[in-house]
Amino acid sequence: MYSANTDRYQKMIYNRLGASGLKISAVSLGLWHNFGSVDSLENQKKIIHQAFDLGITYYDLANNYGPVPGSAEENFGHVLSRDMKAYRDEMIISSKAGYHMWEGPYGDWGSRKSIIASANQSLQRMGLEYFDIFYSHRPDPKTPIEETALALDQLVREGKALYIGVSNYDGKQTSAISKIFHELKTPFVVNQSRYNMFNRKIEGDLLPVLKDNNKAAVVFSPLAQGLLTNRYLNGIPDDSRAAKSSSPFLKKEQVEKTLNTVKELECVAEKREQTLAEMAIAWNLRQKEVSSVIVGASRSEQLQNSVNALKNLTFSVEELKIIDKILDDVD
Repeated sequence: MYSANTDRYQKMIYNRLGASGLKISAVSLGLWHNFGSVDSLENQKKIIHQAFDLGITYYDLANNYGPVPGSAEENFGHVLSRDMKAYRDEMIISSKAGYHMWEGPYGDWGSRKSIIASANQSLQRMGLEYFDIFYSHRPDPKTPIEETALALDQLVREGKALYIGVSNYDGKQTSAISKIFHELKTPFVVNQSRYNMFNRKIEGDLLPVLKDNNKAAVVFSPLAQGLLTNRYLNGIPDDSRAAKSSSPFLKKEQVEKTLNTVKELECVAEKREQTLAEMAIAWNLRQKEVSSVIVGASRSEQLQNSVNALKNLTFSVEELKIIDKILDDVD
């Protein structure tokens, strides 16, 4: 029987989501990869337990996470019911609706029909009464934004979600839906977006909007699918994601193109007495609007490395200038 580490809250940092009362761990566990029906349930259990033992309280899921779609929610629900039910009130559990889940016209996007049905299915798969945060996973260009907002608001009023978020919404879309949520008094608190040293788009577009609206960002892909680690410094390992021709997110060409940049960033990290991965996570958290960085893991040991980033979150002005200069040279 699992028993949580009694010191789990001592070294973790907890940040408030914007102006809300909700705090989440600065490092969060994402279940996008490695938690599907094709993955070892025993290994999943070890990762989830290790995360909680390290003080990670935020667990990020979506209806389509797997493969197969839905299986990550089912597996997380299994671990929660068997081992961690006693800790439910110490956890922030989220899910999302918006990407394809079932055939026909209602299985994806942002209609009221799709969002409400998907949320109900997700709650059932995970064996939960409510989500702490429920997200619209992507904006729907063919559904009025008011309809999507009203559907999410309904989930709160029905007690199926405590807070609301949006994901993959740009600054303009976030501003528009935020105004509607404000009128409805919906507890909209967070935007979840991709952010890393090689993808800085949200700095000029989204973060100013979040600041003006007192909302927070939770960011994913902080290591750029492994580029911002020492994984590829000496070539592309046969078992790596970049070596798999089927991977839609990382290709050999990307590794080769960024190799010199990664080596320069590695030198900066060494001077900070951090690994490159630790520095990359810390660099994301330098933004005041970024409350948490979502990390993935295929082994429980990797989580300790991610949490180690919190030991040094301070960047000097000179360090930031050097990093910006290195990144400016990337095409």
